[in-house]
Amino acid sequence: MIKTSGILDTNLGGKTAADGELITLALADLHPFRRHPYKVRDDDAMQDMAESVKQYGILSPAIARPLPDGEYELISGHRRKRACELAGLETMPVIVRELDDDAAAILVVDSNLQREGLLPSERAFAYKLKLEALRHQGERTDLTSRQVGDKLKAADKVGEDVGESARQIQRYIRLTELIPPLLDMVDERKIAFNPAYELSFLTKDEQRLLLDAMDSEQATPSLSQAQRLKQFSQRGELTAEVMRAIMSEEKKPEIDRITITGDRLRKYFPRSYTPKQMEETIIKLLEQWQKRRKREAER
Repeated sequence: MIKTSGILDTNLGGKTAADGELITLALADLHPFRRHPYKVRDDDAMQDMAESVKQYGILSPAIARPLPDGEYELISGHRRKRACELAGLETMPVIVRELDDDAAAILVVDSNLQREGLLPSERAFAYKLKLEALRHQGERTDLTSRQVGDKLKAADKVGEDVGESARQIQRYIRLTELIPPLLDMVDERKIAFNPAYELSFLTKDEQRLLLDAMDSEQATPSLSQAQRLKQFSQRGELTAEVMRAIMSEEKKPEIDRITITGDRLRKYFPRSYTPKQMEETIIKLLEQWQKRRKREAER
């Protein structure tokens, strides 16, 4: 790939495109980002997108970077590309940009991170990808990257961008240590987030044995069971027999809980609000609501 005076040789029959220019590329020349953290599913939403593409075309172009072989790596637009395929199109509009690996990884993550309905596994791998890119930028010596590394720790920066604490970012990233069948169960809500976090500390062999124990007892671990499995593992005492014994326990009924995801709450608050500020605001509103109800009851 040759760049001269801000011009990229796109290898399209001698045609050139300026960095950032909008061009039309064949779908066959667009390859997914090699560490793309999001799943492209042929679900109802994808079918709706494909129908929209058939009717209106692609309203927002994808972003891709040139590869040495003359083809391109998608940075943003993986779902749009799939919708084009389902709609029977062979090309799509793309903005070509020169991006290094770290800048590309951060853009890949940020382009979808605010999308509603992200799976826990998608968040886990997205946070991990962005964290690694920010840390790598911080290790470099150019001025821009050094500023990112100095002002905020990488985990704090990732958390700040999505309204989560650095600790919660690290807890999500721990989920990437789960073997795929267990991580799928987290996505399917068969295993809750907190037990899944504890199970991520088990070795891969222990996790595979746990799958057998879960299948044998037709049960998934509660938080307390997951914590004990982790304790046995850390002591080197977690055997198949111990797993089956723990998984065969009768679970105590848990206290009723109401869980509201950050995705649902985020649209009601400014992007600058932290989870703590959101919580405080919700409590204040509930207190005002309670006082109003009392006044109405007194009348």
